[in-house]
Amino acid sequence: MKINNILKNYSGLLWLLVGITTGSIVGLIFGKSVESIKPLGDIFLNLLFTAVIPLVFFAVSSAIANIDRSKKLGKLLTVMVLVFLATVLISAILTLAATWIFPIHQQLGTSNLPAETEKIQSVGEQMTQLLTVGEFYEIGSRKNMLALIIFSVLVGFSTLYAEEAGDGFKKFLVSGNEVMKKLIILIMKLGPIGLGAYFAYQVGVFGPQLFGTYAKALGLYYGVGAFYFVVFFTLYAFIAGGFKAIKVFWKNNIVPSLTSVGTCSSIATIPANLEGTMKMGVPAYITNVTIPLGSTLHKDGSSISSIIKIAVVFAIFGKDLVHVDTIILALGITVLVSIVEGGIPNGGYIGELLMISAYQLPPEALPPAMIIGTLVDPMATLLNATGDNVAAMLIARFTEGKNWMESKIP
Repeated sequence: MKINNILKNYSGLLWLLVGITTGSIVGLIFGKSVESIKPLGDIFLNLLFTAVIPLVFFAVSSAIANIDRSKKLGKLLTVMVLVFLATVLISAILTLAATWIFPIHQQLGTSNLPAETEKIQSVGEQMTQLLTVGEFYEIGSRKNMLALIIFSVLVGFSTLYAEEAGDGFKKFLVSGNEVMKKLIILIMKLGPIGLGAYFAYQVGVFGPQLFGTYAKALGLYYGVGAFYFVVFFTLYAFIAGGFKAIKVFWKNNIVPSLTSVGTCSSIATIPANLEGTMKMGVPAYITNVTIPLGSTLHKDGSSISSIIKIAVVFAIFGKDLVHVDTIILALGITVLVSIVEGGIPNGGYIGELLMISAYQLPPEALPPAMIIGTLVDPMATLLNATGDNVAAMLIARFTEGKNWMESKIP
């Protein structure tokens, strides 16, 4: 009976593992020829992306619309911002220390990737495109996730303050949220095939690049990332709720971790994160706000990546990452990068352009930073996406008190 329960509870995870393992083996055996099965992964990812857009809208707006004002939404948002900022800075400072202990000295090649040819926009233009869209239909694009989230928050607040007149719309938002969650469950039935195809593609096409000229920088990134993932996520969970929280976190963080690595997308991991944090006992009103917002605004992996890129570029051009003003600027860039980098696979290069502009580096600094950004994407996405789950636990601890895991808060 117990075995049957285990198989029933973990059948989805087991099938994902089977698909991922099979895909990895296929990638190792057939190499670059596995590109022919990549469309299977693309179909799965496209379905997921299409469903995630309305899911985020309904989850965020319904969560805000249904919050009792006694729950102090302002406190939730304040605590969330402080938790996001603290974890991003901690990961950046840890990485800075690692670059001092294991300095990067070798000269890295810059010929593997062509220089960026797109026009570099002003800060004002970038912020306008980041926060808003020119037409309503554009808000449905995954490239405009932050604009969608801002719109969803405004709709939620409008519904909340409409009071009785907004009850019908509030029910629509709640119903839409439930429907979209069921849709995600149906799409995830294709997960073993879709993620298996993507793992085959990644292992077959990108695997060999990990042992090239950038090996030391990549080794440093993956080493720091793995250490942060295991040690600091465990520490955050302990702060959130002691040893019980550690057990609950890691038990329910497996599927989000596999999804994030397989898709290299924080946005595609939102459904798995929502389900995982609910099982961790995080109140729904915290989960439905923190996870979608975190997918865009909270990126510990991008924070580590930003520091590594700066260290590598400094090594190339003979600069030292030890001066106080240089370090403060690096931390500032890291915070901005964690906010502006999109939650889609191999997102834009705004962070690299920001780094080059801030330090007044030549255009030749761009290709190595772009190459590193591409090759660390799986680990970066793992940290970016699943960091939202432990952040949600911390937010629950600081908003609901130390006994939040015992209380049944909707």
